[in-house]
Amino acid sequence: MSSIVPTDLTDADWRALHDLAVEAMAQAYAPYSRFKVGAAALVDDGRLVSGCNVENAGYGVTLCAECGLVSELVRTGGGRLVAFACVDAHGRACAPCGRCRQLLSEHAADGMVLAMPSGRMTIDEVLPDRFTADDVERVVDEQS
Repeated sequence: MSSIVPTDLTDADWRALHDLAVEAMAQAYAPYSRFKVGAAALVDDGRLVSGCNVENAGYGVTLCAECGLVSELVRTGGGRLVAFACVDAHGRACAPCGRCRQLLSEHAADGMVLAMPSGRMTIDEVLPDRFTADDVERVVDEQS
């Protein structure tokens, strides 16, 4: 089975991601902020995964849409995220917060592309010099 790479994506692929993100957003639980968010991504094996935000009265335990998406990714077999779209309640592109950019980075394929409000950008563009497992390994190796 060949892996999908970000450069393989067509406009139809991006529309499908957007539509799935809108579908996920419609299921969001946002009674406090009323800021519904949906996210969708294409996995390197061709699967689509999605998630929506789930708020909580204890604001610190609120889950972003990206958390649900990554949970679904792991639950359905893992893999690497190739392309990502996130939308607000109006279906407009919504930028992941810094925490979620780091979360997505952990599961990103090389060159993963995100649909950002200003256009499509790679994970390296939206999170330059990101912290990775290589950083952890370097410290662990130095302590050995």
